[in-house]
Amino acid sequence: MPAPKPLSKEQIVAAQGSTLSNRSAARYLHVSYIHYKKYAKIYGLFESHKNQSGKGIPKFLKNKKNDFALLDIIEGRLDASNFNPAKIKYRLIEEGYLLEECSTCGFKERRVLDYKMPLLLHFKDKNKSNYSKENIELLCYNCYFLTIGDIFNDKQIEGLEDHTTINNSKVDWEVDDYHIQRLKELGLGDDEDEINQYISRI
Repeated sequence: MPAPKPLSKEQIVAAQGSTLSNRSAARYLHVSYIHYKKYAKIYGLFESHKNQSGKGIPKFLKNKKNDFALLDIIEGRLDASNFNPAKIKYRLIEEGYLLEECSTCGFKERRVLDYKMPLLLHFKDKNKSNYSKENIELLCYNCYFLTIGDIFNDKQIEGLEDHTTINNSKVDWEVDDYHIQRLKELGLGDDEDEINQYISRI
């Protein structure tokens, strides 16, 4: 069996830019976690991409024993309606069947506060059970609106445009070093105190 190929710093940086944890980055590169960890540590990139709390990663991924065979869904041997669409979408991305970006314009920015990316899974033939690779694509909200139709109903749009408060409960945001740096890059503050004041107003 041939020895695994070395990983370059650029490969690891690219994988980390598209994932939320070191284990996800290893899966993104289609290598073992041990192999990935070795090179990530060599380049000093391992510690900064740790996500032990699983922030931004759906909790359903923790239950690996009952995971379905994704290929059976893609090839139509398994009825997709029996499974959570959010889980299928996540695994399509994690296992490399879909790039985590808009297939039309290439948009792939994450929201600074929770890493969420505004991408919708679109079924070209309108059949939400047909997960064949030719029938599915990810679209950003803008491209979905321009090419497919409305994302929100009239009542939701009215609420958004009237700035109606949907949830009165206060959210306590946890802002780590990555978020602080990203907010600085966006010009939303020069120091942690100023950034914390901005966060408290959200």
